[in-house]
Amino acid sequence: MSNTPEILIILNPVAGKGKAGERLPDIQNLMAAAGLRFDLRATERVGHATELAEAAGASGYGIVVAAGGDGTVNEVVNGLMRAKNAGKPVPTLAAFSVGRGNDFAYGADLPGTLEACVDVLRKGDRRAMDVGFVKGGDFPQGKYFANGMGVGFDTIVGLEAAKLKHVHGFMAYVIGALRTFIIFPTAPQVRLVYDGAVLEQKSTQVSIMNGKRMGGTFFMAPDAKNHDGRFDLCVAESLNRREMVDLMVRYTKGTQAGHARIKTMSASSLDITASDGGLIVHADGETICIDGRELHIECLASALTIICDPGLVARTRAPAVAASAAKPAS
Repeated sequence: MSNTPEILIILNPVAGKGKAGERLPDIQNLMAAAGLRFDLRATERVGHATELAEAAGASGYGIVVAAGGDGTVNEVVNGLMRAKNAGKPVPTLAAFSVGRGNDFAYGADLPGTLEACVDVLRKGDRRAMDVGFVKGGDFPQGKYFANGMGVGFDTIVGLEAAKLKHVHGFMAYVIGALRTFIIFPTAPQVRLVYDGAVLEQKSTQVSIMNGKRMGGTFFMAPDAKNHDGRFDLCVAESLNRREMVDLMVRYTKGTQAGHARIKTMSASSLDITASDGGLIVHADGETICIDGRELHIECLASALTIICDPGLVARTRAPAVAASAAKPAS
């Protein structure tokens, strides 16, 4: 019998501006109290979580826990998908909500506290999970994502917020939005081809969601499920500053569907083309391109297995809106 514990926790100590690293003693104590044997590896550099996750199954681990923010989950998912593509053993994914936004956790039916996440891990309920794949921009070979992609406005906001060194949480995103309003670039002309349908227009923002939420408080796809084999899309026309402010308020409530300047639909795959360039894109908060022309995006149905809490499937938007004290993925 192997002495390797079933569980490998991959902790990003710098996630959440270092808050994740401060939870290490809590993780150790809670796991011990739950009677769960585990190994823990702290990441040392960008991409390290991907390497650890890719090797985990072959090393005998059956569960990999991403302990960090949405960026940590993104790296772990990329590692698990690399293992899958290489024909290696693929552990089940789990996550601890110790980052800033924890948007992936919200959309994946995981609780918002470390204590509750450990309890979910102990219970071990599992289901299939879809994974997104984007090819283009700085990743011609492709890159996987777990929660969602943004094209345009929200990507610029995230880039501006990331420049702030001494402002954290939701306020960093607010300041990033204000800065974005100042520079407010012209909306590119885009062509979206999704499941055989075509949409051509100038778009200030396009959201491609596997989960429900971005930025810790913006419900770009409040009814999305990351286990239905499809993305939920939210596409804004070319908007002025006043219209964008109005829509941002709607996003916090998840009430943008039906707005005259918003189109919502779903798709299993899509292509986005901007013949003149201008696509500014992120996936799970990680930059895909800042002047892209063409992207291909697929929803890989049931690509991974995740440990989650089935009782959170019907959770409402209200708790996240009331507690809007987080920033986008870390």
